Amino acid sequence: MKKVYIVLEDGHIFEGKSFGAEGEALGELVFTTSVVGYVAALTDPRYYGQIILQTFPLIGNYGYISAQRESDKVWAKAYIVREWCENPSNFRCETTLDEYLKSQGVVGVYDVDTREITQLIREKGVMNAKIVSSLDDIDYEEIKNYKIVNAVEAVSDGKSEMFGEENKGINVTVVDFGYKKNAVKSLLEKGCVVKTVPATATADEILSGNPAGVVLSDGPGNPCDNAYAISEVAKIMGKAPVFGVGLGHQILALANGAETVKLKFGHRGGNQPVKSLKTGKTYITSQNNGYTVDTESVKKCGGKLTYINVNDGTCEGIDYEGKNAFSVQFHPESGLNDRDADKIFEHVIEMMGGKN
Repeated sequence: MKKVYIVLEDGHIFEGKSFGAEGEALGELVFTTSVVGYVAALTDPRYYGQIILQTFPLIGNYGYISAQRESDKVWAKAYIVREWCENPSNFRCETTLDEYLKSQGVVGVYDVDTREITQLIREKGVMNAKIVSSLDDIDYEEIKNYKIVNAVEAVSDGKSEMFGEENKGINVTVVDFGYKKNAVKSLLEKGCVVKTVPATATADEILSGNPAGVVLSDGPGNPCDNAYAISEVAKIMGKAPVFGVGLGHQILALANGAETVKLKFGHRGGNQPVKSLKTGKTYITSQNNGYTVDTESVKKCGGKLTYINVNDGTCEGIDYEGKNAFSVQFHPESGLNDRDADKIFEHVIEMMGGKN
């Protein structure tokens, strides 16, 4: 296999071997702790502009399964693993991970010490990196200056769609900042009729058709880069119930006057512990976040902190009392969907006047 190199902006260099597509890749290097779900991670729009590093050592053992996609393409700039499985074993397997990356034009690297790279990121924070085939003429300024821009514009498809028109439940409008398929699926399973609108939709367009409520979807990038969406969300407050997830949670907070900050190395993976301040229970959640709402600013925006991350105490949920709005940072369809007092989607439906 061909040798390749991972060059970090701080000067660290790691030698590995190439799989997937050949070529170079420049992006923000982040790690995810998920043991399974690599197809979902690769196709998750929230990884736009980033290089994914898997902490779990063996990846690709069940190959590529299209039913596990979160969208129709890979959004990550590149993919780094300790070891990839050349001979996957699963009755649903359609092709190998190597062939899938090749078909998507995505560079892959394996046979590197992913533990050491993860430790570096944990110690120094998320940093940029470039995957190259030669160490000649490395441009460190190019690596340091890389920035993810226009992330939501890139992943939001810019059109409106209707789902579940045969359902008998409430009408819900989802503002698409780069939503995962599971987000809409969860609403459809509750009997909702779902309309998606692009991130560029005006407040009037979001509220057209008099929806029972509005869901602000998750998405990639810095929440502060979405000034237009923040302004439009502020206009719909008080006119319809609002629920935000991930980036939507952050945009809702910004629209109400709170502040967001970048996490040192993010919350990414399927084992993020979140504590409910209402019940005192801790749940294991799935997340993919690089930013968080500043806890101190929650009270300033008239919000009440409802969930916190057990590892670092950061904000994981806000209830806007008296405004018929609340939001969570984590994926509500992964971990709290059917758990007693904290049934997130049941709460959403009730807030919007529907029946479970």
